[in-house]
Amino acid sequence: MGARRIADVMLASTGLVLLAPVMAIIAGSIRLFDGPPVLFKQARVTKGGKLFKVVKFRTMNDGRDAEGQLLPDRMRTTALGRFLRRSRLDELPQLWNILIGEMSLIGPRPLLPQTIAAAGKKGQLRCAVRPGLTGWAQVNGNSLLDDDDKIALDLWYIENRSLRIDLVILARTIGVALRGERFNLRLKGSA
Repeated sequence: MGARRIADVMLASTGLVLLAPVMAIIAGSIRLFDGPPVLFKQARVTKGGKLFKVVKFRTMNDGRDAEGQLLPDRMRTTALGRFLRRSRLDELPQLWNILIGEMSLIGPRPLLPQTIAAAGKKGQLRCAVRPGLTGWAQVNGNSLLDDDDKIALDLWYIENRSLRIDLVILARTIGVALRGERFNLRLKGSA
């Protein structure tokens, strides 16, 4: 087990213990205000192109139109879900994905299989490392970027990753979590 994996296990297990009360409050709030299920699981791609189920707190409902088609995401996101997404608290269950080795604390965000496939060779290169809870693209524009820009930033990270860059990502992640995407607007020009 390498140093990065040891750090992931230590930080994820510590995070799960310390954040258990917060996670319990979030889970209880989702169940109370939005009903079950509390968690959302979706197939994503990890290191080596393998599939895994990423776990998040559920932030949307299954609202449908008269024809039975799902409504657009923005119409299905709950009030609590908007808060959880803005604060990134919806991502906390991914500490479990980190603990069991499907993800890392820092790395490219796990993408859907179809997004990886559409990216071709670049998508395959992106699978050289475990996906992360936070990453270079997330602190350099995130939702302001298209998939091509995110993949380019992810590939830059994979080629240049180091302890220094990981510490920069952690610091910027805290800023984005506390201040939201507008913090990313300020950072976008400095990346």
